[in-house]
Parts: sequence; C-alpha cells; structure tokens
Amino acid sequence: MALDLFKEKGVALDRQVFTWKDLVQRPYSKLDDDAFTRVRVILMNGLEADALRFKHLAARMNRELREPLALVRRAEHFQQTLVNWLNPPDQSPIETTIGFEQVAIEVTASVAQKEPDAYMAQAYRFGLLEDFDHLYRYAALYDRIEGKDPNYLVQSYSDIRPGRPTAVEHRHPLDDLRRSYDRRAAHPLTKIHAILITAAEFQTHDFYMTIGPMFSDPVARQLYAEIAAIEEQHVTQYGSLQDPDETLLEKWLLHEAMEVYAYYSCLAYEGNARIKAIWQRFVDYELGHLHYVMELFQRLEGRDPAEILPATLPEPVAFKSHREFVRRVLNQEVDLRTDGTTFVDKGELPPGHRSLQYRDQLNAEGSPSETAAAGYQWTPGTELAGRVQGLGVTPEGRLRQ
Repeated sequence: MALDLFKEKGVALDRQVFTWKDLVQRPYSKLDDDAFTRVRVILMNGLEADALRFKHLAARMNRELREPLALVRRAEHFQQTLVNWLNPPDQSPIETTIGFEQVAIEVTASVAQKEPDAYMAQAYRFGLLEDFDHLYRYAALYDRIEGKDPNYLVQSYSDIRPGRPTAVEHRHPLDDLRRSYDRRAAHPLTKIHAILITAAEFQTHDFYMTIGPMFSDPVARQLYAEIAAIEEQHVTQYGSLQDPDETLLEKWLLHEAMEVYAYYSCLAYEGNARIKAIWQRFVDYELGHLHYVMELFQRLEGRDPAEILPATLPEPVAFKSHREFVRRVLNQEVDLRTDGTTFVDKGELPPGHRSLQYRDQLNAEGSPSETAAAGYQWTPGTELAGRVQGLGVTPEGRLRQ
C-alpha cells in the first residue's frame, strides 16, 4: 500500500527519544546477512549525514529557522548514530569501501530507471558507469592488500569488471556542472532523486577523504586520493541538478520527504527482522519531521505543502541486482564524455579541450587506478583457490607434485 504523506503523521518530534544502549545495537553480519542490508545501512548513514550537513548550513543563513533546525537536527544525529553503528567491527575499511561502491551502482541504477526526466536519467547513468569502475579498482586493491575475493561481500549481485576507466573520468570543473530541474515544473520524484543521490555521493567522498590517509600501502593511498576526486566531481554533478531558486524551507521540506521515501524503501526490501524494525521506526520519525516542516512551510511562507509534495510516495528504490541494466548502459554509453552541461561522444571533444588538458595534467606522473588494477582480472573463487595453492594443493583438490 502506498504511503500517504499527508495522512500518515508518524511520531511527533517531542516523542522521539533515545538511550545509549538503544543507539548502539548489534551490527549486521558482513557475511551472513544479505549484501543489500549493508547497502541500506551505508545509504541511510549517508542520507542522515547530509540531513545534518544541510541543517547546519541552513542555520548559518537563516536566523528565524535556527531553533526548528536545531530540534530536528538533534533527532537526526541520533538516527545517524544508530544506523552507522550497525556496521560491524570486523568489516575492514576496504570492505566498507566495496560496500560504498555497491551502493553507488545499485541505488543509482534503480534511480536511473525510475527517473521521469530524460536528462536527469542520463546524468545518473553517466555517473553510474564511473562508480562501476571504482568497484573494480577497489576489488583489485582488496586482492592486493587482503588477498580476499570481493564477491564474498557483493554476493554476486554486482559485476566486478571495468567500467568507464577511472583514469579518463577526471574533468574540468565546468564540465561537471549540469542543467538543474525547474522547481515549478519538475516531478516530485525528480527532486527527491537529486537530493538522495547527492547525499549518497557526498558521504562516499567524505569517507574516502577520511580513510585514505590511514593506509600504509602507497598504491592504496594514491587510489583513494584519485577516486575521492571523482566523488567530488559526482557531488558537483548531482548537486547542480537541484534548482538553486528553491527557498530554504522548500529545500528542507523536500529533504524530509526524501528521507521518508528512503527509509520506506529500506523497509520494503529488508529481510533482517531486527533491522527492519529500525527502518519502520525511522519511517515514523521522519514522518514526524516532515509534518513539523510542513507546518513551518505553511506558517512562514503561506504556501500549501501539496504544491511541492506528492500525495503518496512513488514506488520504492529497488534494492536488488541491476546487472542487465548496468551491462546495457556500459555497452552503449561507456564512451560518453561531457562538454559543459552536454553529454557527448568522446570523439566529439576537440584536441586541447579543457577536460583533456585537466586530465592529462593530473595523470602526468601516472594513474593510481591503472596501477592498482594492472594485471587484475576477477574470477570466482579466487580467495579459496589462492589458499589451496598455498597449501600445496591444486585448485582441483589434487596434491601438487
């Protein structure tokens, strides 16, 4: 049944309470739980981080909204804490990284297929092929550093193969800007998608900037630096899809609607009953936030929230494998590049184009993503095969002569 955003009011803000024990719950299992549980946890942590970021920045720009922003922000800080602490302590930083890229692939693929605006959908497909390549580069690094098979983590939902090569993804800043939707005409789902994907990519950028310097392996340090730069480009791309003429309250209202939609999507697909209960709880909390902001929107701007919000939520984000869609996009669009806000074939960029010069300068002393994946080709069961060979036994189970 579709969720009616106007009838379902959730839990009022003043009834949203936490305790320390409540905040630090048992994490998921990185091997026993479905890989999409990890995807959902990583995604929702990123969306809550962006909710906090938005509200802190908004409070610096609007005196009238400082108190309401502080009240909702504190509740969302605790929501982020509970979600983020669901990550298990035995999941290494590079394993979490692989989870981040699976989020970027599968969530963006779902959004690209549901997006009603053709230009916006193209932007999501464009970024998707780059994150797809990042998964491959980090899989090679995982093999290099830990000698493990990344399929234990992605569980065969996502292919591990090259996409648009990371080395050619570097673009001049002006070639990462996109045309924004028109706030007066865009479908509500178009607005929700842009906020959601921007938030997810922002978290990825910040995680790589935080974790990259903590590796001792020089190739790992350089690879995180390189891919973090692409994530900044993605935040630029997706953030520029949003209409800058929306009012601050309008943006806040949309952000709360996006969070309801995202938790509702998690609830629809979650198989772990204990974590599913968390998604249900936070659907109710976010509905409380949404109605709190709806009242502010009506009182301070004198506008009806129905001008902005859909009556009911659209079909949820599909937390499932999008392998065939991704393969088709890879086959058809891997050679796309950008010239300003326009997507073009790589052959249409003239020699000396600003992005080509920008890329060549960055790669002048080599590309970490090419170094990390040199000679790497993922095949199923590589970790097991490596362990067996180390014991002097062939992969077929025969004693080595």
